[in-house]
Amino acid sequence: MATADLGSTEWERSKISAQDINLLKKLGISKKKDSLRFPSEESYPSPPIEYRPLMKEFIRLGTQFVGYRDHAKKLEANLAEANKRADALALKLEQSEKACKKSEADAAAVEDLRKRLQDAETSLNENIAQQSAREDEILARLESQSRRFVRKTHQDFDLESPEGDRLLDALSLLEIHGDEARKGLADAKAGLLKLFPYFFAKKKSPRLLLLSPSASIRKKILGSICDKKA
Repeated sequence: MATADLGSTEWERSKISAQDINLLKKLGISKKKDSLRFPSEESYPSPPIEYRPLMKEFIRLGTQFVGYRDHAKKLEANLAEANKRADALALKLEQSEKACKKSEADAAAVEDLRKRLQDAETSLNENIAQQSAREDEILARLESQSRRFVRKTHQDFDLESPEGDRLLDALSLLEIHGDEARKGLADAKAGLLKLFPYFFAKKKSPRLLLLSPSASIRKKILGSICDKKA
């Protein structure tokens, strides 16, 4: 009787629980709970003892498989996340390298531009110095010519509205002296035309010579003129 009770107890323990059913479903076994039981007590009042350890081992292996599968899925998810982060970091690294290269190129361009600007500034300063020296030379020559006119004509002039530029003002004074000199030459020429018409060629003979009554007088006049020219 004790043996029968012990067999019944072991049989009840060997029945598949709801947790085992869920485990078997995860393994892909979709049979009902009743079909997974051992044969009923009516069919087999005394089930074989060797079924029990086999079923336990099967459940243990199934549990390990499910655990390994879940762990593998978790590892795959972690690996995918790590790969995603690695791709993002690689993209950021590539962008950083491009930005670094662009910054280096910009820095080189700025340095080259700074050097070119410095060279241009140096060249401009040299040109300004040369231009200033040339303007000083031209100004000195214009002022010298103006002083020569002043010494010859004894006339000095001042500008009524100077330009504020020494070179232009000196040129304006020289133009004034030149205008006065041309005017003086024109007046002198007009006076000489009236006083000494012989020195200036004309199509007709001088009226003074034509009106002279004798050749001796003409010779004297011509002789005096030639002596003056000599």
